[in-house]
Amino acid sequence: MKSVVCFGDSNTYGHDPATGERLPDEVRWTCLLQKLLGDGYKVIEEGLNGRTTVFDDPNDDWKNGIDYIKGILCTHRPVDYLVIMLGTNDMKTVYNASLEEIAAGLNEIILRAEKTMDLKQGYVPKILVVSPPEISTDILTGPFAGSFDEAAIDKSRRLAEFYRKVADKHGCGFIDAKQYIKPSKEDGLHLDAQGHKGLAEIIAKTVQAL
Repeated sequence: MKSVVCFGDSNTYGHDPATGERLPDEVRWTCLLQKLLGDGYKVIEEGLNGRTTVFDDPNDDWKNGIDYIKGILCTHRPVDYLVIMLGTNDMKTVYNASLEEIAAGLNEIILRAEKTMDLKQGYVPKILVVSPPEISTDILTGPFAGSFDEAAIDKSRRLAEFYRKVADKHGCGFIDAKQYIKPSKEDGLHLDAQGHKGLAEIIAKTVQAL
């Protein structure tokens, strides 16, 4: 059985844009991915609300992805596939991060994953980089308006070109999620049921092709 670790933020956790709670198993893309891949795969959910690539949240210093990727991979090894979908929270106004800095954060996570798995299990898992869906203008009137601004919306539309370069550099698979799905109208940030379904479908096809 092949293991698939899905490492991400609230859109991997399954934040419900309508209620703020967690979406049920039958809706979350990670659970749908398990059904699509079948019994030959084990999909492991590692989503955390607010997770960044390398930036320290001023209120929650345990949401920095770079500090946790090593422990998570070692917890679940052997790991055959690693799906990384991060970057949305890096665009919060509090970090004032450029697209180059966000892409550099992704690069550091991949480097740490490669080195850790090469050492701990003797091979590097196949890595799939998912550039997250864009942040829509609905964010400006939604519950997260205080955390994201128009600059964040613009960054989210251009992030994929920077992420693709990082993925190519490491020989990773790549998906530009905004080409397939959009955030909900409720908050302009999180996926609704349709978004989760579309994301599961494209990730399943890509994982099988890696």
